[in-house]
Amino acid sequence: MPQLGFLHGRAWAALLGQLRRPPGAVCIGAVRSHSQVAEATLASQLKPHKEKPNFILKTPKGTRDFSPQQMVVREKILDMVVSCFKRHGAKRLDTPAFELKEMLTERYGEDSGLIYDLKDQGGELLSLRYDLTVPFARYLAMNKVKKMKRYHVGKVWRRESPTIVQGRYREFCQCDFDIAGHFDPMIPDAECLKIMCEILSGLQLGDFLIKMSWKDVRHEMVAKRGLAPEVADRIGDYVQCHGGVSLVEDMLQDPELSRNKQALEGLGDLKLLFDYLTLFGIAEKISFDLSLARGLDYYTGVIYEAVLLQTPAQAEEEPLNVGSVAAGGRYDGLVGMFDPKGHTVPCVGLSIGVERIFSIVEQRMKTFGEKIRTTETQVFVATPQKNFLRERLKLIAELWDAGIKAELMYKNNPKLLTQLHYSEDMGIPLVVIIGEQELKEGFIKLRSVASREEVAIKRENLVAEIQKRLSES
Repeated sequence: MPQLGFLHGRAWAALLGQLRRPPGAVCIGAVRSHSQVAEATLASQLKPHKEKPNFILKTPKGTRDFSPQQMVVREKILDMVVSCFKRHGAKRLDTPAFELKEMLTERYGEDSGLIYDLKDQGGELLSLRYDLTVPFARYLAMNKVKKMKRYHVGKVWRRESPTIVQGRYREFCQCDFDIAGHFDPMIPDAECLKIMCEILSGLQLGDFLIKMSWKDVRHEMVAKRGLAPEVADRIGDYVQCHGGVSLVEDMLQDPELSRNKQALEGLGDLKLLFDYLTLFGIAEKISFDLSLARGLDYYTGVIYEAVLLQTPAQAEEEPLNVGSVAAGGRYDGLVGMFDPKGHTVPCVGLSIGVERIFSIVEQRMKTFGEKIRTTETQVFVATPQKNFLRERLKLIAELWDAGIKAELMYKNNPKLLTQLHYSEDMGIPLVVIIGEQELKEGFIKLRSVASREEVAIKRENLVAEIQKRLSES
């Protein structure tokens, strides 16, 4: 396309584009405006020997890049997590990466000092979100939503000392599932624990145990049920033994506890929870733990976290101390903090520790030398002939239009061996080969990369044959 004059270049381009391009077509111009020419002139006048600034090329502390290989692994983990959330009927929600500072402060207790504050950008004091829970509570209060089952996948930021080997960063991804609303006791809590078990089992990380905090159970019984502290401590004597449903049964049989109405009510809730967990088939995965403490101030009820257990089958792996890989709990008062009238919406939820899980999976793949495909290409379009680029472009367009994932080499005259080696290295299952002979006879060679077998396929049957083979693999 010839270059247009500089005078009102953009106006000419717009006018000619309207006159020449058919409906639905994309117009690609070669017009250069006065500003573009000026920028090019200025760039040419810059001194080539100008000194570069002296700095170390690196990512900020507590952050990281992810290579294509790493992104494949991360996407598989996230896909599995999200598919579980969807299986349980959750809707996806997203919120801004930053919130008004006043929305975040005083919600995290001592951890509020770890919030990243942003520079004043014109009157609003802003901070990067610390987690996905507080923005969810703000959303519920702001939109007067009283009932919602949602999931949220997004980055959060915390100004803490990163421990890379333990999967702790200043910028990291969270995957949250929450149930908001007034429901019958313990049903949403049991489902959250079920989801946690499904995800950790599906990721095949090894044996795990979900620990429930006795400290928070005790607080719930004393503060909300009016249970005498000494009676709560009597229950605590049992909890030191660790356990789940059998432990609750033993406590219900205790003569001293069975005479206390509040104790029976509190233990009744726990019994109900373990009844549901038994129906879900996960009761044996749940245990009380005296040492577990509430991490954030907004939790109001039972909290829980999942830890991996080292098994003999993993003995060849290096120990990786990543702490908990999932956590959650009940926070019935958080929404009311944002509501002008203090209306509360009970909530319970969980968060999957994606970064820690990724650290485990990544180390295992290194240990066992697993190879990762970084593309999903199904077919490579190759040729042994020179000057066959146009035919390859026509052929690959047919494949793309049929929904087939395909690639070709960006060279006019690539060597056939180079093309075949690329297909093998990238794990592409099929290669279609078009040459002068194939073009004359109306056939295309279809090559299996794994077996290196080649068959001749009629050009008009090629797409159907490829789709058939892909569906069988």
